[in-house]
Amino acid sequence: MAEWDLLLTDARIATMQQGEPDYGAIDAGAIAIRDGIIDWIGSATELPAGQAAETRSLSGHWVTPALIDCHTHLVFGGQRAGEYERRLGGVSYEDIAAKGGGILSTVTATRAASEEQLYADALNRLQALAREGVATVEIKSGYGLDLDTELKMLRVARRLGESSGLTVRTTLLAAHTVPPEFTDDADAYIDFIVAEILPAAVELDLADAVDAYCESIAFDASQVERLFLRAKDLGLRVKLHADQLSDGGGAELAARFGALSADHLEYTSHAGVRALADSGTAAVLLPGAYLTLNEKQPPPVGELRDSGVPIAIATDCNPGTSPLCSVHFAMGLASRLFRLTPEECLAGVTREAARALGLGHDRGILEAGKRADIASWDLDHPRELAYWLGSHPLSDLFIAGRSCSPNL
Repeated sequence: MAEWDLLLTDARIATMQQGEPDYGAIDAGAIAIRDGIIDWIGSATELPAGQAAETRSLSGHWVTPALIDCHTHLVFGGQRAGEYERRLGGVSYEDIAAKGGGILSTVTATRAASEEQLYADALNRLQALAREGVATVEIKSGYGLDLDTELKMLRVARRLGESSGLTVRTTLLAAHTVPPEFTDDADAYIDFIVAEILPAAVELDLADAVDAYCESIAFDASQVERLFLRAKDLGLRVKLHADQLSDGGGAELAARFGALSADHLEYTSHAGVRALADSGTAAVLLPGAYLTLNEKQPPPVGELRDSGVPIAIATDCNPGTSPLCSVHFAMGLASRLFRLTPEECLAGVTREAARALGLGHDRGILEAGKRADIASWDLDHPRELAYWLGSHPLSDLFIAGRSCSPNL
């Protein structure tokens, strides 16, 4: 007879198994959990004999894999509401960045902020995501652009994971833009990242991956390639901000390095889509930035879909181009702006988001052997997660089989 820590009963289950119809739905289902792992899942009529330390009825609520926000910049100082007003007045993001605004204004605020202040502010944003059923979050650096502040940001991100109970994956994004100390010498700054920042982050075990911004206002493909070669030497996976404002060959570059993900992709070419499909690199769509920047060219969703590229969705939470702390709203935007189906949206913040973080082996779907990261919803159907804007339907969040609802 099996022994379980927790048995969830009276549940309607959206497993999000790939290839299964209607969200991989199981009606009148049950989930047995042992040691933080799903031990058994299926129709309650087929539940094997077993004894559970705790049995909880979910009263017919839907359950899904807990959500994953696979692209965020949660740790930063200050805010940029003034720039938002300027963009509403017709000033482009490129013009703002060229005049010392954009990322650099946040760099100044982040360098000046204490580690405790950065932690407190970011914790509020992280808790907002958790209240929406998010159990795994990626957090990038990139607002320090010097050794001390980049490491400070990564330390804060690590601490957020340790204190919150959520899984936090950290990404070194020192190649976000060229800092004032290296004005007009992006090559020298890449040399500094490769020689100083990246090795230090690895030595201190602060980074799970390396990212860069491949764009005309940041770094070109040859500069990013030098960074990625060093990351590969140090055993880190890579990901890339690619083709957001122009087709700079970012998707092809990401694919060539077997990147976990290529993110944004508004201007990705046919060749870029083919490269992503061949490499298995996930496409991460960021509708919050698309909306905030008032972009007109959406990512090539139809081509990505037809080519079998995994499509994830994320908030891109940051103070400038995507001041968005809601995965649900990101799903709603992705369905409305990019024409993803509600099921694709849910897959994009579960199964495909897990792939985009290299975590598809242990989360993102509900099946035996996966982590018991589970969200319970007071909804008639999971499609409502992309339908409602501004609702809060989370009933409970289980992280590794433990209910976190009292702490949300």
